[in-house]
Amino acid sequence: MFKKILIANRGEIALRVIRTCREMGVKTVAVYSTADAESLHVRFADEAVCIGPPPSSESYLKMSAILAAAEITNADAIHPGYGFLSENAKFSKLCEEHGIKFIGATSEMISKMGDKASARATMKAAGVPTIPGSEGLLETYEEAEKLANEMKYPVMLKATAGGGGKGMRAVYAKSNLRNAWDAARQEAFACFGNDGMYMEKLIEEPRHIEIQIIGDSFGKACHLSERDCSIQRRHQKLTEEAPSPFMTTALRKKMGEAAVKAAEYISYEGAGTIEFLVDKHRNFYFMEMNTRIQVEHPITEQVIDYDLIYEQIKVAAGIPISGKNYFPKLHSIECRINAEDPYKDFRPSPGKITTLHIPGGHGIRVDTHVYAGYTIPPNYDSMIAKLITTAQTREEAISKMKRALDEFVIEGIKTTIPFHRQLMDHPDYIAGNYTTAFMEGFEIQPETDK
Repeated sequence: MFKKILIANRGEIALRVIRTCREMGVKTVAVYSTADAESLHVRFADEAVCIGPPPSSESYLKMSAILAAAEITNADAIHPGYGFLSENAKFSKLCEEHGIKFIGATSEMISKMGDKASARATMKAAGVPTIPGSEGLLETYEEAEKLANEMKYPVMLKATAGGGGKGMRAVYAKSNLRNAWDAARQEAFACFGNDGMYMEKLIEEPRHIEIQIIGDSFGKACHLSERDCSIQRRHQKLTEEAPSPFMTTALRKKMGEAAVKAAEYISYEGAGTIEFLVDKHRNFYFMEMNTRIQVEHPITEQVIDYDLIYEQIKVAAGIPISGKNYFPKLHSIECRINAEDPYKDFRPSPGKITTLHIPGGHGIRVDTHVYAGYTIPPNYDSMIAKLITTAQTREEAISKMKRALDEFVIEGIKTTIPFHRQLMDHPDYIAGNYTTAFMEGFEIQPETDK
């Protein structure tokens, strides 16, 4: 087992990893930018190293600074969390070259699955259902136009290096294809330095359902069942639940088997997620693989009583998994609490938290790094907390969430709590009748003060 792990991240995920390490008797090193000097992950770690000024490019994305911090503190492993360098093949390779274990996928695996066109071809070869589309990258606009005519509209243009909805455009008619092609390529190049595009048939009214998997260094993988992540805004997840209200026992078994097959085909090591689009007829198609821990991992932990970070660290240390597949025993819902104003198109709302009251009680979990008096910097992602409720049934989990949202007090900034309150009261959400298009018709209403 590792003696000391450096967490190459910030905020709640850094704190989450520190807590599990402490339970395992493993020392931790926090890294931080000057904007995060007062963050809880800095206070809770055994050691902390400042790695640069607020911009991510000069701190959390600066590989040389992070590796230097690992070397001066004698850390023998690095946990990247999610985002930042968690799916960076070059960083994984550098860790390997410096004799530091990267707690995540190998550089080869990240390269293979991080490129979406390559991942799609790999999954097709593994026998996992994929969305009809281009074989590899589209070299020219004319090639895209020809394929769109053959597949019939609507189609979806996607950046091969994309993520978070960047470089994606839905195209419903030939007249819109040229503008979508140019815009998607420009956005992809600006965000990822890679304007490679591929095309898929647009699956209308889909559910976004992902299967959590764990693979070890002995070629064995297992699945930990599914999460429904269909409530999204501009391809950014807002709330998730496990299990999915759309799932059947037969479909869960089939999708779980496909995810394990995919992981074992590529000899995947570590925690990962196989993401699928599921149409209204419950046909499922591989969308992408995330070679890291996910923001929404706590709901899986809650429904199967399993510490995913603990398992990640064990696998990285060369300990084999049991090989057992897991199925949900309970129901869990996660609401992402963001420092955003839902009444102003979810505009970021950084600033000082003047008052904070965190909800409690049976079945309530809050993962957060903020506290009263903490100032949220404007430099990073706006998520400040994850509110998770767990109960015997979905109805009970929703009731708990309503109560917990009413108890959650954050003053000094705007948050997405009012949005989540209204979502929990929405008849379609209560009925489990939602798709990735749900937010297109959702209008947040003014609330009376609570």
